[in-house]
Amino acid sequence: MLDLAFVKTALTRNPARGIALGELRPAAVLVPLFIRDGEDHLLFTRRTELMKHHRGEISFPGGGRHAEDADLLQTALRETEEEMGIRPADITVLGQLDDFVSIAGYRVTPFVGAFPYPYSCRVNAAEIAEVIEAPLSVLRDPAIWRKENWRHRGRVHPVHFYTVAGHEIWGLTAAILRQFLKRIGYI
Repeated sequence: MLDLAFVKTALTRNPARGIALGELRPAAVLVPLFIRDGEDHLLFTRRTELMKHHRGEISFPGGGRHAEDADLLQTALRETEEEMGIRPADITVLGQLDDFVSIAGYRVTPFVGAFPYPYSCRVNAAEIAEVIEAPLSVLRDPAIWRKENWRHRGRVHPVHFYTVAGHEIWGLTAAILRQFLKRIGYI
């Protein structure tokens, strides 16, 4: 089982690298960590087919920054509450990962936070089709990870994939997951 102080120290030891916003739109996600039955887990969501962007994809809770958000951490916490019903006051923020650029034109800033389990989530059914709880012991297994090179807008980009319990976690979410696992020394 991970010690939350260890995670916080590991994330602080590698300061997050930012990306200039430029023409990109600001967004943030939360990498939600919790302990169930003595084992560390991450929470993922599968977006509904009704969503405008990334229909049916597996992601971390998050979204675009609103004008009233004081900062990107508030964006991540607000979106987590909107999507999962997890109150910001119930999340212990442990740190930040590097910024990522999405193919949809967002600069995504990931934050890592822990919440207590069990938790009475209120899932927003208009946005979330399924909640996926994945043990870190499974996510660190190299047999479930692969990388492919994809061509997009004339450039080749590495695309990460994790296959977990019949679910394909890929793209930006998989890249964020991979960085998190590296930062805490799990891969």
